[in-house]
Amino acid sequence: MKVHLITVGDEILIGQVVDTNSGWIGRLLNLHGARVERVVSVGDQHEQIINALSEALSRADMVLMTGGLGPTKDDITKKALADYFGMEMVFNEPTYERIKRIFEQLGRPTSEAHRHQCYMPTGATLLHNKMGTAPGMWFDYDGKVVVSMPGVPYEMEYIMEHQVIPRLKEYFPGKPIGHRTILTAGEGESRVAERLDAFENTLPEGMKLAYLPNLGQVRLRLTYSTDSQTQLDAALDEKARELESLLPDIAFGRGDRQLEEVLGQILEERGLFIGTAESCTGGYIAHRITAIPGASAYFGGSVVAYSNEMKMKALGVQPETLQQHGAVSEATVREMVQGALAAMPVDVVIAISGIAGPDGGTPEKPVGTIWMAVGSSRGVQAHLLRAGKDRLKNIQYAGTLALEFTRRFILEFH
Repeated sequence: MKVHLITVGDEILIGQVVDTNSGWIGRLLNLHGARVERVVSVGDQHEQIINALSEALSRADMVLMTGGLGPTKDDITKKALADYFGMEMVFNEPTYERIKRIFEQLGRPTSEAHRHQCYMPTGATLLHNKMGTAPGMWFDYDGKVVVSMPGVPYEMEYIMEHQVIPRLKEYFPGKPIGHRTILTAGEGESRVAERLDAFENTLPEGMKLAYLPNLGQVRLRLTYSTDSQTQLDAALDEKARELESLLPDIAFGRGDRQLEEVLGQILEERGLFIGTAESCTGGYIAHRITAIPGASAYFGGSVVAYSNEMKMKALGVQPETLQQHGAVSEATVREMVQGALAAMPVDVVIAISGIAGPDGGTPEKPVGTIWMAVGSSRGVQAHLLRAGKDRLKNIQYAGTLALEFTRRFILEFH
């Protein structure tokens, strides 16, 4: 099944809003055996919407549209759809009653704009939107389907998952398609690909391995489609286990799990508490750990020692260490670990100090030089990271590698 996406909104074309909807829809459809062939963005202009829809329907089996369903005058997608399909716009009382109930709960009155929002094309099947006021719309057209949804991401996502996908399976039945995603951290895409070169040659016909890199991580996605769901699951499970066995040091989980979530589970299972002593990351590692629900079961606290004075006063780093080796050094992060272990009620500490950039580098320690250490009563290990010149990316990259470094440390020593 071929799918085209149309995003409507001047704000997308001028760069005021980034189109994240198309990527999210593409990933979801791929999981269900559909292929997005084209993504087009158009402005809030009647003619542009009509032309884009006409072009898409000439090539695709299904057209998904986002944007232009709100209560304001620039939201014209519904009228353009009605004109294209030769339908009248009629007032939908159930939609208006629902909007009134929402605003009554908020203690606010509805406006004339909200009444205007409730005019719908006569031939549209309305798709319930639990997350907002604008329903989605489903149109059957000459054996093809057009779906229009709000541009607000969480509203669109709800309609896609709860309304569109179930209907899609009935309308366009096809072969089952399956995925298994293995999560890795600590090695780059090219290195991982080298390690899996022989493995890729053993994949059955039709099964594909995709490399999806991010800062400090690579997701490995196996995709397969066959007539039998049982055969599909068995083949994917076998190859996923084989892949994991080839990457025992860097594979940390499957699916959409986050590295900090996996680390938290390991800490909780072992009854350990962790803390962070951060300089260049400014609390970013602690933030990632505590973003996981239930982190209080294993997170003890954090010290953000940005200045040398704080490193000395809060973490007990020796003045001689800073004078001799500098704040960005193996000796300093090792002492940061020991100081944090003494200062906080924790069993394991991650310490990090570096030059995030874009300034502050020297020939000996250029921007992107980052030292990290992890330790407990069983010892301390240190690691040097050579990153780039982008400050935010350096912080994110260092945070990911520090979490992975810690995961391996705990598995080895605890």
